Amino acid sequence: MNGNEGDIQHIRGDEEMEIQKALSQIRHKLLVMSGKGGVGKSSVAAYLAVALAKRGNKVGLMDVDLHGPSIPRLLGLRGSLKESLEGGKVEAIQYLPTMWVMSIESLMGENRDLATIWRGPIKMGIIKQFIGEINWKDLDYMVIDSPPGTGDEPLTVAQTVPDAKAVIVTTPQEISLADIRKSINFCRQVNMHILGIVENMSGLICPHCGKRIDLFKAHGGREIAEKEGLTLLGTLPLEPNVVAEGDAGSVDFLDNSELAYTQAFNQMVDTVVNLSEKS
Repeated sequence: MNGNEGDIQHIRGDEEMEIQKALSQIRHKLLVMSGKGGVGKSSVAAYLAVALAKRGNKVGLMDVDLHGPSIPRLLGLRGSLKESLEGGKVEAIQYLPTMWVMSIESLMGENRDLATIWRGPIKMGIIKQFIGEINWKDLDYMVIDSPPGTGDEPLTVAQTVPDAKAVIVTTPQEISLADIRKSINFCRQVNMHILGIVENMSGLICPHCGKRIDLFKAHGGREIAEKEGLTLLGTLPLEPNVVAEGDAGSVDFLDNSELAYTQAFNQMVDTVVNLSEKS
């Protein structure tokens, strides 16, 4: 072995030590994933992190959707990363008193529409840096928003964070359910525990007549959960107010207990917390 190879192995060893040290300070790690895009996965991840923080938990929200980050816009997140006083690490952006966020968009400066054209090894390295080089402090929960599918990003999380638990988001529509089966099989192949399934966009309550309209069919998430022996964490209805606030970068609707969405979401969070503590 020559000197250069030894230096590389030493650097890799230091990186792995920092990753393991960071992970050891986080009680629960939740990977929010989906089989396909457009099912509201990032919204579920962002609002889950906020809801957990509002309950007094210390929460980190890590956006590993490197090509299409949505978290900063959903939260109306501003600010940039800065060097920590602790060990030369970097501080994630503080969103709430007990919630910190890391996203690739926070590194893009003013040009948030810049395309990230990266191959697998680069993406794997960046995700590991997000874990090991950010000063996450002691956290109760780390919520990780992954891009749809079963590619490099969720695989890197599965390999780097072996005790992560999957929260799989789908809609009741069959085309979404077909892809969620791939996500379930992915988790089983990489030995990742599946915390449960979230059925999003599960009906719309007509504001005029009060009747439920099943725009994307109904009960698909429940049926696949029962068939696969998994827990249905919750069913979240379509809510125009949530869509509008998401575009505005607001989470105020989470404090509106009269909204059917907020009621369903808080029930889902209860289930996530209970299962996380038990598993």
